[in-house]
Amino acid sequence: MTDTGTSSAHTAAEGCPAHAGAVPLAGLEYQQTPSQLYRSLRREHGAVAPVLLDGDIPAWLVLGYSEVSYVTGHDELFARDSRRWSQWENIPADWPLLPFVGYQPSVLFTEGEEHRRRAGVITQALEDVDQFELGRDCRQIADRLISSFAGSGQAELMSAYAHALPMRAAVQMCGMPHTGTDTQQLVDDLRISLDAAEGDDPVAAYGRVGERIQQLVKEKREKPGPDVTSRMLMHPAGLTDEEVVQDLISVIAAAQQPTANWICNTLRLLLTDERFALNVSGGRLSVGEALNEVLWLDTPTQNFIGRWAVRDTQLGGRQIRAGDCLVLGLAAANTDPQIWPDSQIGAENAAHLSFSNGEHRCPYPAPLLADVIARTAVETLLERLPDLVLSVEPEELTWRPSIWMRGLTALPVEFTPVVQ
Repeated sequence: MTDTGTSSAHTAAEGCPAHAGAVPLAGLEYQQTPSQLYRSLRREHGAVAPVLLDGDIPAWLVLGYSEVSYVTGHDELFARDSRRWSQWENIPADWPLLPFVGYQPSVLFTEGEEHRRRAGVITQALEDVDQFELGRDCRQIADRLISSFAGSGQAELMSAYAHALPMRAAVQMCGMPHTGTDTQQLVDDLRISLDAAEGDDPVAAYGRVGERIQQLVKEKREKPGPDVTSRMLMHPAGLTDEEVVQDLISVIAAAQQPTANWICNTLRLLLTDERFALNVSGGRLSVGEALNEVLWLDTPTQNFIGRWAVRDTQLGGRQIRAGDCLVLGLAAANTDPQIWPDSQIGAENAAHLSFSNGEHRCPYPAPLLADVIARTAVETLLERLPDLVLSVEPEELTWRPSIWMRGLTALPVEFTPVVQ
């Protein structure tokens, strides 16, 4: 679309009383400290705040723990099929959030019985992943990655380790080789699709991801193996190749970028917080606590777009119109003062919303597999490089400029070189 579409969206947003004072979620000064944004919105608007997406497209950001739980638990009011959105006439063809909201025939956008059918196939395919074997494979991948930089005494862990490990583990589970040019291209394209930097083309990157997964499905249809892709293709539900392609993209994307940020955010916590630093060197009993605290305070998926109102309703004192878009503020909900009135987050509590909630939550046992990958990555690194420290001051670390994903731009470290 032309700029006229964006301009009309801006005019519509400005003229809508419900969106008076709406805060843009693009180009935010809060991108390094989004918690400040959530507190500000909560003070001014309550648990449901009017916001503007890229191009001044109006939406609602759901900030409250109870409200996010309500939205995700009531599919009859807040559904996943984005074709309901009332703003499509204002969305340009190159809109940067299109990979997130453009309707795809994948499990992410299905509803009702069709969603249960598709999600059931994924669940059963993942249930057959042996967690002990996965841990062993992740340990082997971690060892190879660490060996590639252990002799230098320094590394940038975001690119050399945290991003590479979960992607290699995910593609190996799905039956792809975990090394090679194709895999690296897939890693790069998934990053661009989920968290594009300036100059990236997320729509084109998403297209390349689809082409590579189509090739994988074709290969496994001809020669199945003991992997997630083959189990999905052979499931009695009889998914088509295109359905398997779309659902595999969802599985791999969920396994890679969020898990990579979970690993890196946990390493940052362990290396900068004295509560953990005192314990990490002596048995690493605090790794599990650090992983869980990150899910509460620095969850990799900060905000998720979204749900679309099926009919006019109310939420958090707001009038929600049929076709409105609701963004799930997972990070804001996890730190909602209504559930933590004394401002003390109970890191041992696992009731966070980082894997969402309801029928469209991250399908079981995906969170358990992600935990195996992340925990193995962190523990193996600390075992192999026990004197690991940051090579910059903690305040010099910067977050990627995204309101959607929470991850560092880089995690530079140094350590005693290890002779191979």
